[in-house]
Amino acid sequence: MLTLHRAAFVLPDPADPTAPSLEDGAVLVRGELVEAVGSFDALTAEHPGARVREWGQAVLTPGLRNPYGHWLLERAYHPDPREEIGVEPVRDGLVGEVDDARCGASARRGLQRMLGFGVTAVAGPFERAAVRTAVARSGLVGSAGGPVAGAGEGEAAREAASEGPLDPLAVLPLAAAVHGRVVAGGRADFAVFTVSAAPAASAIGGEGGGRPMPGGCLATVLGGRLVYRRR
Repeated sequence: MLTLHRAAFVLPDPADPTAPSLEDGAVLVRGELVEAVGSFDALTAEHPGARVREWGQAVLTPGLRNPYGHWLLERAYHPDPREEIGVEPVRDGLVGEVDDARCGASARRGLQRMLGFGVTAVAGPFERAAVRTAVARSGLVGSAGGPVAGAGEGEAAREAASEGPLDPLAVLPLAAAVHGRVVAGGRADFAVFTVSAAPAASAIGGEGGGRPMPGGCLATVLGGRLVYRRR
């Protein structure tokens, strides 16, 4: 089945300051891959039978990469709602933990929460087998440590061991937080956000001014599947 994801703004490659921002754009998805990226009018004319998901006044970008996966999934503890101790990660709550089942359950909850921030990739290293299994089964892309492309080995090692939030956009600009591009033939991993600043006021991407500023996550698509939608 073909699905068109329509948004007021589509940013196929925020990491490239020269890449265009598509107004009233759309991403056409077939299975787990992106079939095409372009204007909504052009894609609907070419594929009149495609199912349409309307995201309204929103910005669609590649999914985000969380560079703090090691700390978030192997050291922090993500509470079970039945424990009634809140939902925020408990700092170093898994340090010294020997129960693999508890570690795996915590990792699954943490990964599920990441989806609510538009995360489609998470950085390791992951030393616990239960955590590696949770990441593999989640569908998120597991990647090496280091928050920004081009970071040196020392910087990557420091970041892999450091603490950080579930939401990469809380500490990183969009250009540094995205994982890959939304491109025809690529895996359909992307996120949809509210628009928190009009394009004329946005400075995301440095030289690529005129781009919209993303706000809260509305939806996350992973391998073509809608895995998170804000209620």
